[in-house]
Amino acid sequence: MTPSGGPLAPPARRRHASLVRLPNLLRRPLPEPPQALRRGPLKEGAFPSPLRSARLTSQVGVALGVCFAVCFLTGLISHLVQHPPSWFGWPSRPAGLYRVTQGLHVITGLASFPLLGVKLWSVYPRLFAWPPARTIAHAVERASIAVLVAASLFQLIGGLFNITRWYGALPFFFTTAHYWMAWLTIGALLVHIGVKLPVVRDALTRRLPAAPGHRLTRRQLLGTTGAAAGLITIATAGQTVAPLAPVSVLAPRRPTSGPQRLPVNKTATGAGVRDLALDPAFRLVVAGPRGQVSLAPDDLAALSQHTVILPIACVEGWSATGTWTGVRLRDLVTLVGSDPRSSSADVESMQPAGRYRRSTVAPPHVRDPWTLIALRLNGAPLHLDHGYPARLIAPNRPGVLQTKWVARIVVREGS
Repeated sequence: MTPSGGPLAPPARRRHASLVRLPNLLRRPLPEPPQALRRGPLKEGAFPSPLRSARLTSQVGVALGVCFAVCFLTGLISHLVQHPPSWFGWPSRPAGLYRVTQGLHVITGLASFPLLGVKLWSVYPRLFAWPPARTIAHAVERASIAVLVAASLFQLIGGLFNITRWYGALPFFFTTAHYWMAWLTIGALLVHIGVKLPVVRDALTRRLPAAPGHRLTRRQLLGTTGAAAGLITIATAGQTVAPLAPVSVLAPRRPTSGPQRLPVNKTATGAGVRDLALDPAFRLVVAGPRGQVSLAPDDLAALSQHTVILPIACVEGWSATGTWTGVRLRDLVTLVGSDPRSSSADVESMQPAGRYRRSTVAPPHVRDPWTLIALRLNGAPLHLDHGYPARLIAPNRPGVLQTKWVARIVVREGS
């Protein structure tokens, strides 16, 4: 009926009938495949282990869901910090906040490996359920799970390649692929939770009898999985949590390795700036709407010097603390007649190319007294691979935005 009480018009009646038929169509049983195909893993009883249960799957799934949620939120923060939209603001304090968020991102990602492995093992027999698809709706549900599994494996394995700097194994730009696949993963996970929530609730509240005649109980399996996740965390977290460094034998990076006791991701030779950085004619240009100055290394050294203790926090999860000495960025902004309280600064490297050869320092960091154009590190002049003759160091920023081999600073007012 129409709102006025009259009959539905023919097109509307057809649409209404189609909507009514759709659920019935989705639930209509599909033809059963030939029994001759039911061989190998498709045979009934092909997976006899009594350790598999909905309860085990649900318990591991809850832990994995927590890890994935932390990974997604901290990864989203990292993406927004590096590619900030107009509505997003990132503070300069606390100085080590990014160190914590990105450390959590990598730690929970690594801890997810044993959890995902056991989760997949616990549901592996369902891949060979008979019949493979009972209804269209069942087929769609199974396809959505396949998307979730594939996206999860892509995220974890790709992330592992990234933190170990095995870029040659990735035929795409990792950051972009990792970001968009994260949305696909979390979306598929939310759909999966919505579908399976009644099953999970029932499985977590219902006790199961012990597995008869099996040396390993479900509780022991669950405890072993948790221990494996904890062991991986302890064995890798030392690249972020300094007290754990002596026992973090699996950490991809050592925070104290490298020149001046700080790691290096890109050397001056690799960046193609060695000759430019060592050129006696080097000048740091600071330009703004009200003026421009050109500063030789001696000119920079003659300006008021300040020392801060700040970490380098890499997107790969490692972080290390250094003692930096140099000129406050806000003093250089003032030098060209701009107000550091409302100005931003584009800091450009000598690098001829690269995604991160230029970074924008927002007003909260420009006006922060801990943001320096550093000339010295740990009491000595900057090593060439750490950005000699001058580099940016600012609180609460990813390492890729701490521009090395600074050649030019462009000040922008009122942004």
